Amino acid sequence: MAAGKVLECEAFLTEVLQPDLQKVLEQRDDVYEKVAQYLQLKNVIERLQESESKELTMQVDLGCNFYVKAKVPDTSMIFVSVGYGFFVELTSAEALRFIERKSLQLTGFAEKLSKDSAKIKGNIRMVLEALCELQGFKDLPVENRREIF
Repeated sequence: MAAGKVLECEAFLTEVLQPDLQKVLEQRDDVYEKVAQYLQLKNVIERLQESESKELTMQVDLGCNFYVKAKVPDTSMIFVSVGYGFFVELTSAEALRFIERKSLQLTGFAEKLSKDSAKIKGNIRMVLEALCELQGFKDLPVENRREIF
């Protein structure tokens, strides 16, 4: 009876909880990467505004680290990715406002994912404690415990 429960708990842990935790952490990392890209764009726009230059020369990555020199004749309007593969042409001021709102939205989503990961970690801890109890192990002292992930 107890052996069946132990196997059931172990299967739940390895087949459900750990993959769920991994998926949530990967999603959170993707969101943080998008936030970093928007903040990088914000810095570029602010530097362009400070220089008051209407023309820009830069290198563009075409893929596989193959760069070409590009010349932008007018920097007053820029294309910003708004998601799902869509780009919108915005002025610098509009782009900065959009980036601010998008960064706030993404940060909120990342915080939600962090809370979700904490809940999953709590569930993992609970299953591990149930496994210890089913197998008759004594609980580890607090100083010998370690992070799950």
